[in-house]
Order: sequence, then structure tokens, then C-alpha cells
Amino acid sequence: MIPRSTSLLRRSLLAIAATAAIVPAAFAQAPIVIKFSHVVAQDTPKGKAADYFAKRAAELTKGKVKVEVYPNSQLYKDKEEMEALQLGSVQMLAPSLSKFAPLGVKEFEVFDLPFIFDDYSDLHAVTNGPVGQNLLKKLESRGITGLAYWDNGFKVMSANKPLKSVEDFKGLKMRIQSSKVLDAQMRAVGAMPQVLAFSETYQALQTGVVDGTENPPSNLYTQKMHEVQKHVSVTNHGYLGYAVVVNKKFWDGLPADVRTALNKAMADATKVANEVALKDNQDALAAVKASGKSVIYSPSIGERFLLKKAMVPVHKQMASRIGQETIDEIYKVTGFDPSKL
Repeated sequence: MIPRSTSLLRRSLLAIAATAAIVPAAFAQAPIVIKFSHVVAQDTPKGKAADYFAKRAAELTKGKVKVEVYPNSQLYKDKEEMEALQLGSVQMLAPSLSKFAPLGVKEFEVFDLPFIFDDYSDLHAVTNGPVGQNLLKKLESRGITGLAYWDNGFKVMSANKPLKSVEDFKGLKMRIQSSKVLDAQMRAVGAMPQVLAFSETYQALQTGVVDGTENPPSNLYTQKMHEVQKHVSVTNHGYLGYAVVVNKKFWDGLPADVRTALNKAMADATKVANEVALKDNQDALAAVKASGKSVIYSPSIGERFLLKKAMVPVHKQMASRIGQETIDEIYKVTGFDPSKL
């Protein structure tokens, strides 16, 4: 007969062994967490696409990956998020394309050039093709892997006077985001560029600190700028977009099958992002018109041509900064020939 103490000891050892066998399995099943930080609201094209990516990532990896989305600068503010990504404090971001120039990758300022894309067909031929992918690869030396481009939209001009000709811009104080390219763009039509934070723009327009600005229609409408701008001109002269990026060390360390699934989830989310951005801008323009607070003007082909002719010399001015090779690569894809202006 086995002594009671021995029997208890044996049961205890069996229990410990069973637990030891379970623990590694539990850890193996714990999902890989991706913290996706962004600085805009959930109910925006970027916010909606980020949430969709989180959902698709969980589905396609069968729960191996959990994407935690942090909107509205919950984790990091605009100026902090890139450093946080490089340090690995977050794994994924979707910053505006202009944010990469301060990292030393000034080629991304090509997206700020006025009239370099005539429409979404031109734009997506670049972002979805070798030129766009080669630009993303330039981020790798900074510890960043680029995954996709997400649209915000093409920009309109607004002011308290009609903007139909190049002459109409002369002397206007026009708000821009910090960009050497956008500074040169406004000066090309005789306007005085004023760098202001996006959050300060409505009040500056309301009080007359600045006379006008440029924005995709969705930004103009959601920030209520149309309430303090009497005229909106649908120039579609420039593009505003984002690049979805991930910490390179983290990405390279993922199992190959997980990366494959996440790339598919990102492709699906990119489609959603671009469709939502297009619809939101169309709806915003219609809402601005319906409000009756701003007069919407669509320039004629001739008026747009003259505006284009005035602004395109900025391409040459910025070539030494951005790189003529990068500009020429986009010209080749889109078929744009500045000599014909």
C-alpha cells in the first residue's frame, strides 16, 4: 500500500507537470499585438480604414494578430509619433506624406508639388506602381517599412473673394501647412503663405489673420471653414495623402505567413481608405454647397490651365530639394510634359 503522503506528492507532481505543459501552449497562443497610432478622429477616412485593417488582420491571421488602434493622438501627438515608431513604442502609423521630409527623405515632398497629378488615375499609377514603392523603400534606412498609401484627397482653394484667375490670389494671406513646396506654390500666384497649425486655422480665418487656405473638401467641411469662407474654388491643384508605415525590426521579425496575411489585410484596407476618402470629399462639397454659406466655383478648362501654368514652375524650383530624378519618374508615369504649358 502506497503511503498517503507519497500519493499526495505524486498527484502534486503530476499537476505541476500538467501545468508546465499548458503554460507554453498558452503563451504560444497569445496574439501578436500591433499598436496602430494616428492623430485624427475615428470617423475620418484614415480612422475608418485603420479600424477596418484591425478587423481584417484578426480575420486573416485567425486571431494570431491583434491590432490595437489609438486615434486622436491618444498615445502620441503629431510631432512625437515618428520617433515613437522608430523606438518601437508603437508598431504602426499613417502620417501625412510631408512628415517624411524631416527624416531626411525629401523625395516625399514630390507629392506636394502643384498639378503634378491631374486626377486619381495619375496618382494611383504612381502610388501603386514602382515609383511609389521605391519611395517607400527609402524609409528602410530610417528603421521604417512602408506598406501602403492612403488618400485624403485633392485640394480646393477658399477665400472671402472669388478665386477664378491667377490675379485673384495676389496679396492674399493664404494658410499652408509647413512645407517649402507649398510656400513656393502660393508665392507663384502672388499670395503670401502663412504657416499655421491646422487646429488654429478656423479662428485665423474667422478673425482675418489669414484670408484663405487650401484643403481637401472633407477637411474644409468638418472643420467648418466654409462658415468663415465665402468662396470655394474646386481647383484640385494639389494632393494630400498618407503612408501607412511599420517599425522595420518588428515587421521583419514576424512569421512569414503572418506578414502575408497582414499585407492582404492592408491591401483590403487601402481600398476602403481610398473609397471612403473619395466619397467623403464628394459629400463634403455637396454639403458646403447646400449650406449656402460658401459659393462653390469650378474653374473652366482655360482658367485651370492658366493656374497650372503659373504654379508648375515650382517643380523646377524644388528640383534641387526633391530630386529631379524623382520628378522625372513621375512625369514618365503620368505623361506630364511641363514644356507644353
